[in-house]
Amino acid sequence: MTIFLFLVILAVLVLVHEAGHFLVAKFFKIRVDEFGFGFPPRLLSFSRGETRYSLNLIPFGGFVKIFGEDPTEEIKNDEAHRNFSHKPRSVQALVLVAGILGNFLLAWLLISVGFMVGLPAPEGEQWGVPVANTALTIIEVLPDSPAERAGLRAGDTILSFSHGVRALENPSPDAASAFISDTSDGAISVSVERGGKPLLFAIEPTRALIEWRPAIGIAMDMLGVVRLPIHRALFFGAKATALLSIEVGRSLALFIIDAFTGTADIKNLAGPVGIAGLVGQARALGAAPLLSLAALISINLALINLIPFPALDGGRLLFVAIEAIRRKAIPAKIAQTANAVGFILLLLFLVFVTYHDIARLFN
Repeated sequence: MTIFLFLVILAVLVLVHEAGHFLVAKFFKIRVDEFGFGFPPRLLSFSRGETRYSLNLIPFGGFVKIFGEDPTEEIKNDEAHRNFSHKPRSVQALVLVAGILGNFLLAWLLISVGFMVGLPAPEGEQWGVPVANTALTIIEVLPDSPAERAGLRAGDTILSFSHGVRALENPSPDAASAFISDTSDGAISVSVERGGKPLLFAIEPTRALIEWRPAIGIAMDMLGVVRLPIHRALFFGAKATALLSIEVGRSLALFIIDAFTGTADIKNLAGPVGIAGLVGQARALGAAPLLSLAALISINLALINLIPFPALDGGRLLFVAIEAIRRKAIPAKIAQTANAVGFILLLLFLVFVTYHDIARLFN
């Protein structure tokens, strides 16, 4: 199910991005020769009108083959008006930026739907609405802690603790911490709810995590659900999308700067395997967290495509800007070589990140 959901999310993000290019190109009467999901070799395809729709072997991406993007392509005089490179630079820029805009709009829609479905929130009032059904929830499980080894997960709702004759029902964060700290020996029975099912774990606290008291390695908070009506959901969805975009953009810029200085930390990078793992974790928490994760991935995809690097939309936008300043096209061989080298480097980077994703699974 996790792999299936990951592929569905990937398909939706890619299709929305490429649909942005496709629809704007069609709007400006530019011929679109192929709309492809994944990268060749081609597995299957069919044609509708002048456009071929294809499913390709390498699933991590997609493309729209727009007539005239290849400057070496032979053009008949009666087709020149439908050629991408013969359109004004402003139209070319709109076609290129449309995919990025599509991902931002998708993120807004997903976050807004999450607000309508119900997002986890701390107790009290959030976005002008009281938080309902609050309960003590695990928000983090420390790696290699007694809690992780026992099987507790972030998102589990804690129902009770017990140790010998002591018991704690419907605990608060402070009461739960005190209960664990007062357990000097033996295992604590922790009752949780996960996916609507009650589960029981036996966990022995350790002093290795916090020197001065026993602990099991979890962070807890009182969380509930907040649901917004559609008009407020759309408003706060737009606000949350903007704030997330700023934060992701800042992190991406810092990573690029660190990469040039040789100080970049790849531990926080996630490729397809790592993202699939995150999808599995979000799925365990419910529909709203899964929608939020998909929105965050969509924002990342949009901002990464804005980077002025060959083979990305940002690189092609940079070429359009240079051509507008020079008032003549960049030589075809230079553009083709830059895009080919950029594409190869992106594939190598994807392999590199995927290798580290897999290596983390065995650590």
